[in-house]
Amino acid sequence: MSTTHPVATPLTEPIAPAGRPTLPLPLRHLLNLSIYWLGINVIWSGLGNLIYQERLRAEWGEALAPTYLALLITAPLFIAILIQPTVATVSDYTTSRWGRRKPYIFIGTLLDMVFLWALAESNAFVGILAFVLLLQLSSNFAQGPFQGYVPDLVPARQVGLASGLMGVMIIGGQMIGLGIAALGLAILGDQRLQPGTAEAAEIVRQAFFLPTLALGVIELVTMLLLVLTIDEGRVAPSRGGRSWRQIALGAWGTDILRQRSYVWMLVSRLFFLMAPALLTGLGPFYLAQTLGFHLHSDRIMPTVVIGVVFGGVTGLSAIPAARFSDRIGRKRIIYGAIALGMVGMAGVALAPSFALTVLALIPVGISAGSFLAVDWALITDIIPKATAGRYMGISNAATAIAGPLGLGIGSLIVSSLVLFGLPPELRELPTPPGELSTWYEAAPRVAMAVTLIFFAISAWALRHVDERRRED
Repeated sequence: MSTTHPVATPLTEPIAPAGRPTLPLPLRHLLNLSIYWLGINVIWSGLGNLIYQERLRAEWGEALAPTYLALLITAPLFIAILIQPTVATVSDYTTSRWGRRKPYIFIGTLLDMVFLWALAESNAFVGILAFVLLLQLSSNFAQGPFQGYVPDLVPARQVGLASGLMGVMIIGGQMIGLGIAALGLAILGDQRLQPGTAEAAEIVRQAFFLPTLALGVIELVTMLLLVLTIDEGRVAPSRGGRSWRQIALGAWGTDILRQRSYVWMLVSRLFFLMAPALLTGLGPFYLAQTLGFHLHSDRIMPTVVIGVVFGGVTGLSAIPAARFSDRIGRKRIIYGAIALGMVGMAGVALAPSFALTVLALIPVGISAGSFLAVDWALITDIIPKATAGRYMGISNAATAIAGPLGLGIGSLIVSSLVLFGLPPELRELPTPPGELSTWYEAAPRVAMAVTLIFFAISAWALRHVDERRRED
């Protein structure tokens, strides 16, 4: 008896029972569609922009913390790459009483809560890494299907507005997540801890325990608002006799490479988003090492100011940029965002004071907000609509990869330079005293300057994108 093995069948001809909607959606429906973005970003902003850094600095010291941070954020890369597009593609063909997307969003969010609690309880690096991997798994299980809602439900003329609202929710989530995480700094106050000791690691873990759980509560609330209010509308296309395994493997069919504009847009998105990810992820090291805010209590106000200024400017720029792109074209706005990002990041790298750093963050914020809104609208314009989950899942995998890659590269630069600036006898210690390095202050500046290369590559890739809208 022969056995037939499923292969990665390209999903090129889905049967779509209904086309893209044409009737405009009320604003409250657009807000409900976007709200889960806030919950997702609350979690990853709180963890990736403050909690990871403070916990690793306490456990491993100034010199080695960036290296462990790079490992913590890059190790889960394969999960985002594999899980999000695969589950998104499966959701394209799912039929349930809840609809195509909701079961995955609901289950993934509940698992996020469990793994966040386990992460907050863990102290050893191996345990932290294990639960970060599991959190990535559950989060991407929910995120992949969620990506399909805008192409599923939003008419073409409202894509700009929907993408702008998405940008506002993303930035709002990042600000809220950072604010919740900063409560851990307030709990630590003026305590002078010895970095690189078990005692310091446990004190910092306890300080960030409740803030970590609070991140999950926010995501849970946004998930409930989404699944209880959204009518998914479009029914699933036929599987055409294919098994679920074939459908899942089909997410990786090479037919997607024929969508040349889409592929180039992924490259542009990847390198653009690596820049703000490096900026926000290395923010705690920049404040402590470059600007001299050494105590936990010293970093509370700068962290809040940066969050309010950067987040506020980013959020305010998202909707105007998206609406303006409807008139003059998506690519022009993105090129402008790249130029502003380069100017701002050069300013951050060179700023001699906190005040000038904040000033330099204004063009970076405008850049990030404009890109987040308009880039999403452009991708929504150029992808096939019937299997939107597949394409949006893969595009968001590029987003998920961008953060770890950008921050990973920046973290390794900081650690390498700090270690290089230490005498050999200090470099060999289990927890080298990074504050004694000749590169201690300058290392974060060098990492910030590397973002100019990221922006240049993003602009080059964007040249190859055809922004004409498709309706199939």
